[in-house]
Amino acid sequence: MRVQSAAIRPAKAMKDKHLRIRLEQCLALAKASNCPRRKFGALLLDPRRNVILMDGYNGGPRGGGDLCGGGVCLRDTLGVPSGERMEIGCHHAEMNVICNAAASGVATAGAWLIVTGEPCTMCAKLLHHAGIARVIVVDGGYGGANGCAYLLDHGVEVQRVDGPRDPRVVVETPQSGQR
Repeated sequence: MRVQSAAIRPAKAMKDKHLRIRLEQCLALAKASNCPRRKFGALLLDPRRNVILMDGYNGGPRGGGDLCGGGVCLRDTLGVPSGERMEIGCHHAEMNVICNAAASGVATAGAWLIVTGEPCTMCAKLLHHAGIARVIVVDGGYGGANGCAYLLDHGVEVQRVDGPRDPRVVVETPQSGQR
């Protein structure tokens, strides 16, 4: 008799009502970030039981260490585009949630992750290697870092859901004619 580990069993689809609640929780978690540029949140989920396994958000080092540029974003000051020069800037929400899980002995294989914007390629690699089965990206947030392409190319499901828009991007509307 072959016993399959609960951590790697294929997950059934999470109910829409649970997903909506978790999305709201992830967006609220992002508000804990102290990064002046962007506020990201990430939730690691057990899709079979509809529960949160771990959370994380972007910001300075654990324990209240200084941010990369103090009260301003060093990436903005230096004009570093999203997804480039990963050695400059905050610890990412995805990185923090995986590290928090590892430090607490929480298995990541087969889990789902909600994140409030598209992961950078570095974080996408981390999620793939941690065995995350599905990444749910809140569209309209921050992104454009090509992490979703990496995930899809490596067999990780990507689900995009609507969310609040990046306030720095003005979208043209037919009524206003403004951008």
